[in-house]
Amino acid sequence: MPPAESAPRRITSHFAPLLRPVRGLASYGSRALSAAAFPIRGIWYFLRHPEFYPLFVGRLLPLSIISFLVYFLLFTFAFLPQFLFLLIFHGRAGAWINTIVLVLGEGLVIIQGLFEGFFVDECRVDIFDATLINHGLIDLLAPHRVLFVDAANSVRMLGKPTSTAEYQPWSIVQIVELIVFLPLNLVPYVGTPAFIMITGSRLGKLSHHRWFKLRGLSKKDTRKELKLRRWEYLWFGTVAMILELIPILSFFFLLTSTAGAAMWVARMEEQARTRVGRPIPDQEHGHHHHDVEGPVYHDDPV
Repeated sequence: MPPAESAPRRITSHFAPLLRPVRGLASYGSRALSAAAFPIRGIWYFLRHPEFYPLFVGRLLPLSIISFLVYFLLFTFAFLPQFLFLLIFHGRAGAWINTIVLVLGEGLVIIQGLFEGFFVDECRVDIFDATLINHGLIDLLAPHRVLFVDAANSVRMLGKPTSTAEYQPWSIVQIVELIVFLPLNLVPYVGTPAFIMITGSRLGKLSHHRWFKLRGLSKKDTRKELKLRRWEYLWFGTVAMILELIPILSFFFLLTSTAGAAMWVARMEEQARTRVGRPIPDQEHGHHHHDVEGPVYHDDPV
């Protein structure tokens, strides 16, 4: 006769169907928190790597000044009329919050339309690639750009790309979507969160465009990967979107979120390679600085 089932096991088996939804919710929550943490972790990562600073100062500091002027003009001339309009529907507190988000969103549309697609993407590619190098993923990059392996740090290792290099494809669709969804901020209570999450979802999906290209994925395979992690991309993009809406610092957070996206890639690559018995070298802690400094890296500022 088979041994009698123990009491704890019988109880667990009895309640298993009831616990399944709880486990499912816990899994969704854990995945959301993990993905949402990467833009925040990217800030700390960026600050801990001084080799990234010239990329920010040389290229993005001037653009941050320009963004300040854009927001200054918007808040000077566009804030009050919109606040008075929203006051009719939202009340003072709701109108204040929604108008701020609305004006920040308008500024983001202008800044992205004028500058980001043309001036910033190359810099984001460099941050993404340098972060991958720091995590030992040189083999992922080597087929796609020249690398100076004897350079002093990961940024100086970066040579010219040998294939098309873009962090996010510039598309008028992104700008149109921002404009189309901006009126959501007129909806009381739920409008502003909905605007941030809808636009953040697309932002999250675009955050790994560079990774998909480095792996040579087809459009079909890319769609599969996006569908597989659409929940995680929603929360990564939502947090990144909130950071981008912060005036003046939006360009800085563009870079730190890029570093966070690369850190996420490094984790997934490590997990995938460990499953097949090919772990990634500990490049972050094992990168050697040679006595002879490698070729100087130039990222020409705008």
